[in-house]
Amino acid sequence: MSRNIVILGGGYGGLRISQRLLSSELPHNIQLTMIDRQPYHCLKTEYYALAAGTESDTALRVPFPEDSRLNLKYGEITDINLDKKQVLLNDHEVIEYDFVIIGLGCEDKYHGVPGAPEHTYSIQNMEGTRETYKALNNVKANGTISIVGGGLSGVELASELRESRSDLNITIYDRGESILGPFPEKLREYVREWFEEHEVKLCHHANITKVEPNTLYNHDKPIESDVIVWTAGIQANRLVRELPVEKDHMGRVVLTEHHYIKAFPEVFVVGDCASLPHAPSAQLAEGQGDQIALVLQAFLNEQPLPELPQIKLKGVLGSLGKKHGFGLMGNASLIGRVPRVLKSGVLWMYKHHLG
Repeated sequence: MSRNIVILGGGYGGLRISQRLLSSELPHNIQLTMIDRQPYHCLKTEYYALAAGTESDTALRVPFPEDSRLNLKYGEITDINLDKKQVLLNDHEVIEYDFVIIGLGCEDKYHGVPGAPEHTYSIQNMEGTRETYKALNNVKANGTISIVGGGLSGVELASELRESRSDLNITIYDRGESILGPFPEKLREYVREWFEEHEVKLCHHANITKVEPNTLYNHDKPIESDVIVWTAGIQANRLVRELPVEKDHMGRVVLTEHHYIKAFPEVFVVGDCASLPHAPSAQLAEGQGDQIALVLQAFLNEQPLPELPQIKLKGVLGSLGKKHGFGLMGNASLIGRVPRVLKSGVLWMYKHHLG
């Protein structure tokens, strides 16, 4: 009897799992099905560059694997029924599974700010990033751009946009005492100085209370903006938040040590939807994907589940335009050209390996 492993989402985690399974000795009766909205893997870590207009749309696409054992389906997933082991698509097609990996990624978290979902732009998915690119690059000369959120996404978008459009008035609104709050002071100071030199304004202790069309309210004070981009937090995909299972405060699914739901051992969750002891990242999703592939192979071959080590992350790299950057490798802080070159190299290796 044929058995179907369904992967929901072709992001970093879902793609890694498919690669690992296809390169292994799968039982002959196993069929893989991957479902995604797009007919290609998208490099989400580079969406900021697409939005700013410094990278093309095609530069952020990687083809999915071609293999007779992999069935690719494209569409919007509208429901996941854990009890019936079914996935429903927007065309009412029902996909049944024996095992399912949920890797649907994250969405913006608006923290209940009125008007924020309707009147701000996003870089959380490919479709939204294209709209953001269009809006940002259609702003007339000397226009005003407001970026809400001073984390990695907001910093990379602001710096890339500065290189793309030297005429724009760009401000980052961050609720903390400093942008890049979790990073060491050395890195934060370097980025602050870069923004000061390149005339990007930083507004600390911001409190965005409301958003209206082309107007941002900081501490209830209206600030007119040609475009407002939201990078102030994420949460698990809506479908995952609605699953009747245990979740953490971010709506991410609580898992066993082998990355499946305790009450549903055939259901795995990978990436931004999984409750893990690290901040969500592409690197974390791939590390988790490697382990899920090992666990699945054990299930399929009726072998004992392997002991899984703690996922080790190599570090974080961020860009300040195309020539400067910052990074954290263990306890070592990197600033200047070296981390930017490293980031470009990592991206090239990733695309080259997949290609």
